[in-house]
Amino acid sequence: MSSYNALAGSYDQLMLDAEHVKRADWLERAFRKSAIPVQTVLDLGCGTGTIACLLAERGYDVIATDLSEEMLTQAACKAAPLEERAPVFLCQSMPRLRLVEPVDAVISTVDAINYLTREADIRETFRRVHRWLRAGGAFVFDVNTPYKLRRMDGQMYMDETEGSFCVWRTFFSEKRQICTYQVDLFSLNEDGSWDREFEEHRERAWSEEQLRSYLTEAGFVNIRFSGDLTSRKARQDEDRWIIRAEKPIET
Repeated sequence: MSSYNALAGSYDQLMLDAEHVKRADWLERAFRKSAIPVQTVLDLGCGTGTIACLLAERGYDVIATDLSEEMLTQAACKAAPLEERAPVFLCQSMPRLRLVEPVDAVISTVDAINYLTREADIRETFRRVHRWLRAGGAFVFDVNTPYKLRRMDGQMYMDETEGSFCVWRTFFSEKRQICTYQVDLFSLNEDGSWDREFEEHRERAWSEEQLRSYLTEAGFVNIRFSGDLTSRKARQDEDRWIIRAEKPIET
């Protein structure tokens, strides 16, 4: 998984279209439907911590993990005004998830799960989430769909802010089911010159059948796929799915 070394400082400005507040609203509605009351939440692959901070502001006790130290640095700065309500940030990879005690709900947003490109890693991640989720708790995450990642093959995208310019080139491998993002980031210096950095990111296209299989194998039940930020049944020809699964209540 990528460490986002270069993009960490510009990530929030480049991701203004992620609709974080609407996503946090949707998650809260999902929490209210949980079989158990939700107070403690794990944000898996939290990035710069926007969702983690929004949930913390709303009164949840949040633990947030990410593999990128640079992204976590940005998250900690963002969370500083929350003081005692600030999320607890941990530098961990998803397949190596380890907590002190179980949580009431686990979330993962903005396609963090797609960065698990190996079958062994996504299966182990789901097993670890199940291990650290309380009985009756919900696992809610989203993914970029195979339809979207396949459609991105050979495309070029540009994002521009006042102090940065980012060019994304994307390539999809049908054999590996992996979309590669080649990212050139140009950052403006105070003297008017520009610095250029390059990163390469990879996302795996996981099918509905694969995700259902891995979740079931890990012990989850009541697995549901919906369209993005809706309760409508997921379609194969849309860009993002939200998946909800539950850990069975112990009997």
